Amino acid sequence: MARLGGGSGLCALYVVVGAILGGLLGELIKMSDMLSGVAPYLVTTYQVFDIAPVTVNLYVLQFTLGLSFAPNLMSILGVVLAIYLFKKY
Repeated sequence: MARLGGGSGLCALYVVVGAILGGLLGELIKMSDMLSGVAPYLVTTYQVFDIAPVTVNLYVLQFTLGLSFAPNLMSILGVVLAIYLFKKY
């Protein structure tokens, strides 16, 4: 099994997983009635950048590329927790 390149690849994996899990936790908080007073602050997304989709038509193959990065506070907290866990373990 290949290693992820010392520590930087593993750290990047921790960050990505932390962001995804934090975003999912934010979506669960949004649906919860118990945290309805705090939920708007935790699940509001902040648009960092948005690259509009571009369609490339090669007549045989057509594909669309675009990228958007809009984290919420829970995904940012997930990244911070992931970095802390990476450094601790």
